[in-house]
Amino acid sequence: MLDTLRDGCGTSSICFIPGTSPETRGPFVRIFKRRSGSYCDNAMRRSAYFAMAGGRLRMAKDSIEAIAAEITRCRKCPRLVRYREAVARAKRASFRDWTYWGKPVPGFGDPRARLLILGLAPAAHGANRTGRMFTGDRSGDFLYQALYRAGFANQPTSTHRGDGLALHNAYIAAAIRCAPPDNKPLPKELANCRPYFERELELLRPKAILALGSIAMRAYLGYLKERGAIPNFAAFPFRHGASYALGENLPRLFASYHPSQQNTFTGKLTEKMLEDVLNQIREFLAR
Repeated sequence: MLDTLRDGCGTSSICFIPGTSPETRGPFVRIFKRRSGSYCDNAMRRSAYFAMAGGRLRMAKDSIEAIAAEITRCRKCPRLVRYREAVARAKRASFRDWTYWGKPVPGFGDPRARLLILGLAPAAHGANRTGRMFTGDRSGDFLYQALYRAGFANQPTSTHRGDGLALHNAYIAAAIRCAPPDNKPLPKELANCRPYFERELELLRPKAILALGSIAMRAYLGYLKERGAIPNFAAFPFRHGASYALGENLPRLFASYHPSQQNTFTGKLTEKMLEDVLNQIREFLAR
């Protein structure tokens, strides 16, 4: 193992990449799978970190902060990297004085949350500009007002990372962490992002999950199907207000239309509709 470490990947299908731990800043080794082009997941399907101690490898403790740091450095999807950075350079005229974030957007919220909210992707001139989920666009305005009224946020507005917003018992993630062209991520891009969500799930162990839109819901159900927790998607059709008990020791799944302008401006999703779902979740968490 240590020879492989010294020699890099060599001809092996597995290589051990030395680096610096995002938590301890000490030496660590990360396992990389050449064939898939991805980092190794252990038996619990969490990205595996290993710290060097006295010539031995040991798994280092994962954390929300470590995941966030890794997400912001991610460059796995060339199409998304090109797009997010091009948007950050060109900017929208109304935001010309902003320095755009232009990187993948990590999750945001209470690290002890019992509710995990799963969206689709950062908006090109929203979270891709501000660096925080659902911040700086109309979708975020709609969502955070509802979260505030339901008691999950300390304020109804979300404009930038330093605006004082804090979530209570809620954490927001996304199926994909970069703004995609036309808001349409490719299957490979969704697959590249999923390990981050899996690690967040394993750390948070929420009691409830709210999927905002059908793509987010399928992303979570796909994770469960791969693990063998559900046989297929057929028993869990997407519809606004749906709620599913997925099995023992699994979070209850709630569904809502995504608070996109397309849905909110047309009345497909109203303030009351989203509030009703959040109140249902709040009552479930209180049991």
